[in-house]
Amino acid sequence: MKTVLVTGGAGFIGSNFVKYMLAEHPNDKIVNLDALTYAGNLENLRDIEDHPNYAFEKGDIADRPLVKNLFETYDFDTVVNFAAESHVDRSIEDPEIFIRTNVMGTLVLLDEAKNHWQTGKDACGCPTFRDGVRFHQVSTDEVYGALGKTGMFTETTPITANSPYSASKASADLIVRSYGQTFKFPVTISRCSNNYGPYHFPEKLIPLMISNVCALKNLPVYGDGMQIRDWLHVKDHCSGIDAILQKGVEGEVYNIGGNNEKANIEIVNLIIENVGEKLRSGDYDIDNDGTKICTELITYVEDRLGHDRRYAIDNTKITTELGWEPSYTFEEGIVETIEWYLNNQEWLEQVKSGGYQQYYETMYSKK
Repeated sequence: MKTVLVTGGAGFIGSNFVKYMLAEHPNDKIVNLDALTYAGNLENLRDIEDHPNYAFEKGDIADRPLVKNLFETYDFDTVVNFAAESHVDRSIEDPEIFIRTNVMGTLVLLDEAKNHWQTGKDACGCPTFRDGVRFHQVSTDEVYGALGKTGMFTETTPITANSPYSASKASADLIVRSYGQTFKFPVTISRCSNNYGPYHFPEKLIPLMISNVCALKNLPVYGDGMQIRDWLHVKDHCSGIDAILQKGVEGEVYNIGGNNEKANIEIVNLIIENVGEKLRSGDYDIDNDGTKICTELITYVEDRLGHDRRYAIDNTKITTELGWEPSYTFEEGIVETIEWYLNNQEWLEQVKSGGYQQYYETMYSKK
């Protein structure tokens, strides 16, 4: 039995991971530390909030006394760090909070885990740590920068972050790596492609488009919409992290990709077609019969500053060395995702607060 600290466990990927771990590792204790900022939502976890092996703690990963106290209280064996400010647009508007959470917060977690797990020093003066502990940093393929029309990111691709968000994640990765190299601290890092699936906050492409189509609102598309991303279902991401925790080599980086390269405009058109078809069936309790859903809802807006043109991730290392592979094709996953949002309109409306609406108007108003 392990006791796992999951930071950012009320967010999109983190909440899916908490549920995954409780289902796949029923003997493990999962402690969720989340500051409940705009994207953290305990509604995501309502169905497991009374689970005997789950506990929630509200707090900031940069709060050192709090983090130290949690280690003393729960005696964690594993840390999986999802906690991060994670939207590129927001990082352009306010870079400072990204540095505080993504860099300084990661440093606090590393320090407190290192202090708690250290058992002494070896003959060379290097710290020694108790058996079976692991610090896993959840990162992003955005740290690699952008690709041309060909090629893929591998784990040895140089880090060339192009936004304040990706720069903060790259900085955190390097700090995690440095603890592994300097202190022989048991760390691993994963870098994933774009996630999609249930509980995704509706500022990102897929949930935003589904939400707006249902409301017959304009669909804001940056530039020409030909930015290409690899798409990974969030459940596949969770299983990939689990594979790294179980079989990953300390000090290594693993790319987790879905093998699904799509242009943004292709996804928008797919959502228009699929949502329209489903609503015209009359099977959903939504005040929209689907007859007015069409491509005329697409509104092209000024492109994001420094918008990377293409990402593509090579997941050969994790598939060959750890035996993991994605279970979803994009075609299967996007239909399941659309159905989830159509069946969870109450959740969608709940997260679209006044603050979200203000942000939406600021970032996506037609220029």
